[in-house]
Amino acid sequence: MIDISRRALIGTAAAGAGSLVLPRFAIAQGDARPSITVAVQKISNSNTLDVLREQSNVGERVFFSSLWEGLIGRDWLNGLKKVPLLATAWRRIDAQTVELDLRPGVKFHDGSEMTAEDVVFTFSRERMFAETEAKNRSTLKAFEKIPTPKPGKELPVEVPAAARRAWPDLIRVAASGKYTVRFVNATPDVTLEGRLSRYGSDIMSRKGWEESASYLDWARKPITTGPYKVVEFKPDTHLILEAHDEYWGGRPPLKRIRFVEVPEVASRINGLLSGQYQFACDIPPDQIVGIEKNAGFEVQGGTILNHRLTVFDKNHPVLANTLVRRAFTHAIDRQAIVDSLWAGRTVVPKGLQWTYYDDMFVSDWEVPKFDPKLAADLLKQAGYKGEPIPYRLLNNYYTNQVATAQILVEMWKSVGLNVQIETKENWTQIMERSPTRAVRDWSNSAPFNDPVSSIVAQHGPNGQQQQIGEWTNAEANQMAEILETSTDHETRKKAFRRMLEICEREDPAYTVLHQNATFTAKPKSIKWKAAPAFAMDFRAGNFAL
Repeated sequence: MIDISRRALIGTAAAGAGSLVLPRFAIAQGDARPSITVAVQKISNSNTLDVLREQSNVGERVFFSSLWEGLIGRDWLNGLKKVPLLATAWRRIDAQTVELDLRPGVKFHDGSEMTAEDVVFTFSRERMFAETEAKNRSTLKAFEKIPTPKPGKELPVEVPAAARRAWPDLIRVAASGKYTVRFVNATPDVTLEGRLSRYGSDIMSRKGWEESASYLDWARKPITTGPYKVVEFKPDTHLILEAHDEYWGGRPPLKRIRFVEVPEVASRINGLLSGQYQFACDIPPDQIVGIEKNAGFEVQGGTILNHRLTVFDKNHPVLANTLVRRAFTHAIDRQAIVDSLWAGRTVVPKGLQWTYYDDMFVSDWEVPKFDPKLAADLLKQAGYKGEPIPYRLLNNYYTNQVATAQILVEMWKSVGLNVQIETKENWTQIMERSPTRAVRDWSNSAPFNDPVSSIVAQHGPNGQQQQIGEWTNAEANQMAEILETSTDHETRKKAFRRMLEICEREDPAYTVLHQNATFTAKPKSIKWKAAPAFAMDFRAGNFAL
């Protein structure tokens, strides 16, 4: 590789500076395709590239559509509808079974062909479920006995935990030919196709797994089918991807993509404007106008299928009282946060749901109303005496995270809640179970268009809140079971509404703050379209100079 400055004129003089803005691209010797650098706040929270271990917003950005692919995909640039990806077609055999035809000729990054054997292994207990308990005991018994892993190949606990959130009742994945597989569930499930398209159901090479020296070696350089393959991953620093020129979807338009961690917003913006980076991610709304004053740059983005939440641990002695948690929810002026921190570029949604749920969307639902008088009255009824309540926080992992937290603390203080911010370094410290765990930040996505993908996957019996012991509710779990197993639409919709009533009003597990939005800055000379998601699509057809 050699670095060449490509002096492509991308605009008029920089506003107020009188100088031309000239982005620099690295050009591979003997290859006319450019290489780009993308500045991100974080590459991976787990310091791995395992799609099951790294279940995060930052992971979505670097994984899709660059590295990992599933059998059924999402059309990132056209409404996120389901589309054929590594499978060309699928059909229902019955309420518990889906059969898929695999795309022939798909090559992994090592040049080997993807077959049904790789799909079966991807969903095996050795790779995905290990020895963890399934929600349905028949599911656990039906899976093949896991071989004793060689030293270093044991799965981290986060992997089977995420797998069970995605596939609570998967009973068997079997090959019925070289390019045909069947997924069999222990119970009826109308969402099987959605589960196949979701984050975490992505296909890996069995050979790549077996030839790796350890789980960590594999997880930092997984062999997958995406348009780009891993060259080097240096945790907390950078990830370098290189074009996979045997990619089934066409020759990638970039030679290399370099994701670099730049935690400070100002550094990301300055690096973009100087030509050091071609993309700067996670731009706060109040910075957009300043960037676009330079005629050579633009900011793309908007709302995505992700909501920002405040999450409660009902085991905390103060939060054990439902009235206190309800007071939290009514003390928040959500629209003021949207107006002041997001310049009106996002919205307050109708609870933990999205309109793309179609006829499962509960259109007359609302988040708890902003009512300081009601909040204060609830605290009085609860006998709250001003005991301190810890609020665990990361330093701007989310856009505007610290500023949002400071506003929330003041809103809660105005009704009598004594909330104390505790800044933590990482998610392990945020999630750690202790007597001081009480309130924390989170966000929830909807990987496919059904409530099962969010409220059930994140707050139901296999959801993270219950897995880490923050919250549980017997009736909500019954509703989750109905959502996962019923095939009657009206029954499912009633169960979803009841689950919203419990989780957001009666026994709050969380409270939604606002729909999330993500903004990416780039030179106008780069022809690229942002998806309504964290994912950045650099496949053929979505990058040109």
